[in-house]
Parts: sequence; C-alpha cells; structure tokens
Amino acid sequence: MAIHTPSADSQTDLDVPEFMRTEPAIRRPNLSLVKDQPQPVEGAVVEHQGEPVRPTWIQSNRAMRHAVENRLYVGWSVRGYQQLGRRWMEARRDDYPQMIETARQALRASKGNLDRETEMRELVTERRAAYKRHKRIMLAKTSGWTAAAATGATVGAVTGGPVVDLLMGLGAMALGVWHGRPEPVDDVEEPNQQEIEAVPQDGAVPVSAAVERAFDAPPPPALTVEELDTALREIGIVKGREQITVLAAPERGTDGNTTAVFDLPARVTVAMLQKQLDALAGALGRDSSMVDIAKAGTERRVSLWMTDANPFAAPRPSPLLAMRGGIDAWTHGVPVAWNKRGAIVSLVINNSSFVIAGMTRSGKGVGASNLIVGAAFDPRVNLRIVAGKNNGEWDAYAKTGVASTYFKPSPERLLALLKGLLADKDRREAELGRLGKSKLVASAIEQIGGLELLVIDELATYTRPGKPLREEILEALIGLSAVAAGAGILMVLITQYPEVDVIPQALAMNCGTKWAMRVDNADQSNAILGKGSSGAGRDASKFDPPRPGLGWLVNPFAGVTDKARSFDLDEDERGEITMLLERAAKIREQAGRLAGQWDDAIERHLFNTTGLSSAAGGPKRDGVPGREVMHLSAAQVRQVEALRGALAAMNDLGRDVAQLEEMAEIIGGGMTADRLGELLRAAGAGGTVKITVPHKTGRVNGYQRAEIADALDFFNGA
Repeated sequence: MAIHTPSADSQTDLDVPEFMRTEPAIRRPNLSLVKDQPQPVEGAVVEHQGEPVRPTWIQSNRAMRHAVENRLYVGWSVRGYQQLGRRWMEARRDDYPQMIETARQALRASKGNLDRETEMRELVTERRAAYKRHKRIMLAKTSGWTAAAATGATVGAVTGGPVVDLLMGLGAMALGVWHGRPEPVDDVEEPNQQEIEAVPQDGAVPVSAAVERAFDAPPPPALTVEELDTALREIGIVKGREQITVLAAPERGTDGNTTAVFDLPARVTVAMLQKQLDALAGALGRDSSMVDIAKAGTERRVSLWMTDANPFAAPRPSPLLAMRGGIDAWTHGVPVAWNKRGAIVSLVINNSSFVIAGMTRSGKGVGASNLIVGAAFDPRVNLRIVAGKNNGEWDAYAKTGVASTYFKPSPERLLALLKGLLADKDRREAELGRLGKSKLVASAIEQIGGLELLVIDELATYTRPGKPLREEILEALIGLSAVAAGAGILMVLITQYPEVDVIPQALAMNCGTKWAMRVDNADQSNAILGKGSSGAGRDASKFDPPRPGLGWLVNPFAGVTDKARSFDLDEDERGEITMLLERAAKIREQAGRLAGQWDDAIERHLFNTTGLSSAAGGPKRDGVPGREVMHLSAAQVRQVEALRGALAAMNDLGRDVAQLEEMAEIIGGGMTADRLGELLRAAGAGGTVKITVPHKTGRVNGYQRAEIADALDFFNGA
C-alpha cells in the first residue's frame, strides 16, 4: 500500500487514527494441505476424469458471439476516433472564442470613452494573441505525437513484417474501441431451469434468491485509508509507486458523513480528480451525488466528503417560508437551493445575469421562482416580468403589486421594454459618473433608482428562428447582457429549449450564473453551461435518477460549480408563492416601492411608446396592458370625461341612443354639441350614425351607447 501519513513532527501534527495502527478484524482463514486425495467411488461418474480440464473462457463462445454481434467492434472504433477528434477540437478552442467575443462587446460598448476604448482594444489584441499562442502549442503537441506515432508505425512496418503490422493495426483499432465503447450496463444472467431444480429443497437459499439481490441496499460503511487509496488507483489517479499524503484521515461524523483531507501525487490536481468524480464515486460504492470533492487550499490538496444517503432524494421547503423581514439580495443573496453537503446556496443579484434552462417538468420554473420571489423581498429590486405563456403562472406578482412591469406574450412590447432599459442604462451610467463610481456599488443603488431585474419566461417564444422581431430582440438582449450589468440592469432568462438558436453564444457567455436542469443531450447541456462542460463532467443530460429542480449550478460569484436542487415552492396546491409575495408587498409598501408608489421611468417610457401601461400587470393586473387615467394627458382626461358624461346623459334619458344636442344640454358646464362631438371622435367613439329617437320623426344623427362604452373601456384597459 503506497500511503504516506505525516509524522508527529510534520506541519500537520496529526496523530494516526487507532484503526490505522491495528490489524484488520477480518483475517484470512488458516489453510492446511491435504496430502491424500480420496479415490473416486466405484460406479460414480466423475467429470473430466482422465482428461485435461480446459479454462472456462475457452469452453464458452460468449466472447466470440459478443464480437460478432457488434460486427467486430468496427463501429465502436469509428465512434471512438470521432470522440477523440471532438475532444481535441474542444481543447483547441478552449474558452478563448468566448473571451474574445466578450472583449469585443465591451469594446463596442466603450465607444466615446477614449481611455476605456483603448483599454478594451488592448484586451482584444491580448486575447487574440493568447488564442493564437494556444493553437500553436496545441498544433506543436499534436504534430509531435503524430510524428512519433507515424515514425514508430513506419519502423515497425518496415522491419517487423506482417505479424507486427497486424499487431499495430489491432492496437490502433483497440484504441478506438476503448474510447467508443458504449456505457456499461448491469449484466446479471438469470439461472437456467436445471440450475434452479438442482438447488436442495431443505431450507437452502435458492439460486434465484441469490441472483435477485437488492440494488438499493445501503452503501458500505465508513471509508478507510486503504479503501480510498484503492479507489484512487482503480480510476488511475494514483499509479505505481505514487502515494497520497493523508492530512486528515477519514472520519465519520455524528451525521453519518465522512470527510477526509489528503494531498494528491505531484502530477495530479484537484481539477483532474473532479473530472473523474463519477468514476471515483463508483469505485467507492456511492452515487456521484453522494461524493463531493473540493480544493482545500492548494491545487493538489483535496477535501473529500462522502455520505451514505443521496442528499437530493427528498424535497426541502424554501427557507423563505419561515423568514420574516426583508432580504439584502445584493450582499447576502437569495436562498434558492441546497448542495450535496446540505448547505444552502444563495445567489446574489449583482454583476451577473442568469440562465435557468431545462426540458419540460425538469423543475426550472420552481428554481426560477425561488430566485424571483426572494428578490421581491428586497424593495430595491424593480421586477420586470415578461411571460412566455398566457396562463396565470406569474399573475401573483401583479396582483400583489410586486411586479413593476408585467405583461404576457408580446414581441413588440418586449422590444420596447429592452430599448427603454438600454436608454436607462445611459442615464444610470451618467448618475454613477456624477457619484464618482465606475460601476454600481451597494451605497449607490437607491440613488440611481434601484436594481433592474428583467425576467423573461419561455425565452424561445421570442428568440426561436422565425419569431417576429427575433433579430432585433436578440440584438438588444446581447447588448444588455454585455454592458448593462455594471449599471445595475440584470436578466433572468428561462427556457425549455436550451439550444444555440434560442440562446446564442454571444448571449449565454455574458450570463455568469447558469442553472442547467435535466436536458435531452450533451449539446443542450453545453449550450447552457458552456462548450466543453460535458467533457469536464458537467452534463445535465445524465442525471440518474432525474429529480425536479436538480441541476448543475454554476455561479462564480458564489463559488459554486456543482449539483444543486431547488427548494420546493408550490402555488397551485398550497398557494405558497402568493403568501410570500403578500409579505414582500408589505415590505415594499413601507419602503414606497410598490407599483404606482414611485415614478417608474421604464413604465413611463412604455406608456409614451405604446400608449398602454403594464405597471403591476396593467389595469386589471392580469398581464394585459391598458390605459389608466392616472397616466393620461390633460386632453385624454377631457375625452374620458366626455365619454362618461355621454353615458350618464343616456342613463338620464333612459335609452341607448341620443343626439349630441340633448347630451350636451344634460352634461352642462358650457358643453356644446360641436365640442362634445369633437371630444367623442378624438376618444375613439367614431362619428355620428343614423338613430331613431322618440321625439323626432324619421332617422337623425346621433350616437349609440355601445360605441361610447367601447371607447371608455379602451381607456380603462379592457
């Protein structure tokens, strides 16, 4: 066993645990040599008597049948070389294209600011040079290995003869087969009928019972140093005479969890071990969700945590349900999930936009609700919610007055909102300049009008190819994600179609926080988490088993890159979201930040652009924009008064039609027939039509109640 434990006078000054000094409890039984073999009983048939016994693998044709059924593994080999090529391309590109594009976006955004523009231009040049250098290094390494392989193959072919050629070909094919082999599956053969019948019936365990073992049996007990070393060797992290240095021997806590700290061999880093987390968990007899690897200070020092039960098996209620008071979303963040070790994961709302994606029923909606409901408890956050469906999933935010803006599918209104936020970005940056700040800090949040959090649910509703205004919306989204975070304008993008057509790379790379729930394939996972993520072990298509709300969460500001499951929040059956939003509304009302309590520049821009208001979901608070009297101009107020006066006059007359003269006389206050007709036409009631009134002979010009009522309803948002 190649294990090194520090001595008593080493830096760690740790004592060797008792179990490392004692002999194992299980000993090999004593064996004795039987000298005289019993003679066969006369008349009994003894198998293979007098014949050489052949090994089992020769007797069975299973291996040959497996090779034939898989067409001699040719398909495996081709797939293996395809995967090797794909990995080479990912390593060649690395993250450089994303970094270069980010720098280019920042360069375009800095036009007009000479110092900033010069700095960004130098950054673009530097990153391009680094990318070229990286590609040259990759090319040199590849050329070297290729030349070495080609030279060896040529020498072997020339000097070795046909046998060497055959061996070399088989070796090349075996390399492809190894990398292209399918995922292993359990292969438990059922006993045949003869084997079952051969089992004694005197109480012995039948063969079928022995085969049908419990696959959900509890994992093995506490980890030992020997088991840890064996597992690391099985997956190739520790080789030959290499050894690990145990700093804190595996120790089981009172909660049943085991923690160990050790140093890896010099050639291995913690990042390399993290890429093999699934293999290590398998070697330890655990699921990958039951093992956690973290860097403990240096690149080689590992903190290994292991548990006996899957920490994501059972849902957990949101801590928000037991909370009273507000949240500082900027500094302390919003509790949204828990990690493998059971710790709460809180996401801060500063400097980073969010992407939350996953297929239908993956739990992305609940994950997003945790974040957005929590943000509602910070009155400095202005929530702008754009629904992707016409259902009532987001209506509670409007009904409680928490949503500063809320509307249902409308690409035209979304584009107007994005342009308003881009314009507000310029205003905010000017304010920060007057405050002497280069970017938003906590002390300046209220001085520039709070944090803007734009939530777009079902992003594909607006960005899939063929959707109206798609190009304009994507351009505005990319612009916001690239340059507006420093001014306090952030986004939460939610989609069940995590594809590059829906979330282009230029948009995804500027969203620093990413939460990938269950998806169909590795390409979709990489579209959320970034290219190469699946090759590094972060693949949201391989949750086994998939659980609602379980996903890969990447947040550099919180130091999180691991699996996390969102807290349980239910609206349809338990009404928890409405209950929490009502609490948040009280906090906002006291701070004067409910919709309608403050001068909202973004909603003012939307009203001036479209003539409709979506503050708190519009007049009926259902996500349908409308015209509210509180937002009307003086001329529009006079038009509304004329409409109401005309309807009141018809009520006095007791009929649904009336002439302008008789309605003006009832309205009074100097109103004339000509002036009333002008106001009614401007209000959208149209011109006069032929009507019949009791005191007139024949048909005369006038108005019907329906036209006037429809015009008034339009002003009221109906």
